Amino acid sequence: MAASSWKSTLYPSEQFVEACGAIVFDTSTEPKQVMLLYHSGCDEWLLPKGRRNCNESRKDAAKREVREESGYDIELRPLTMATRAPSDWETADVKDVARTYDDLTEPFMLDVRDLGQSKGVKLVWWFIAKLGGIAGEGEQQFQPKFFQCDEAIQTLTFQQDRNVLIRALEVVESSADKYAPQAESDVELAHGLDTTLETTT
Repeated sequence: MAASSWKSTLYPSEQFVEACGAIVFDTSTEPKQVMLLYHSGCDEWLLPKGRRNCNESRKDAAKREVREESGYDIELRPLTMATRAPSDWETADVKDVARTYDDLTEPFMLDVRDLGQSKGVKLVWWFIAKLGGIAGEGEQQFQPKFFQCDEAIQTLTFQQDRNVLIRALEVVESSADKYAPQAESDVELAHGLDTTLETTT
């Protein structure tokens, strides 16, 4: 029997869970702002995300979770970014390398979390979105608040969330974004901040 040339770990369905979240920008302000959620029970500032339901797409899960937790509707933002996923017009045998495409609403980040103690893994898919409007009341334990981008990075409780937000800012600012030009570099502000490593849950 031939051995695989790469490291591989198999997880049965009871050993993994998928979650989806979004970095939500309010582009009606100048400079733009980003939404964080304050979890009053844990005294934590977080990015909105939650578990994907059975038979639900990742994009729909991200939009639903933001709506449920914050009370806001969102629209996924078409962006120019690199991905190893082939486009729908390329041949099936296209080489597996990163290519840059316009108008993508794909995940820009995947966070793989080892849950430890034989609990398997959690896969968190992150999207970039813009504020769509108020849908109703969010979940009681969460209080949404909008921050300027540099302040949002400082406010987030966990370093992993800060890293996700910093990457989102890089993607937005390097993209041919169709919603609003960037008046200043939020990425430069972000990389000037202290990024002391913390443990996320």
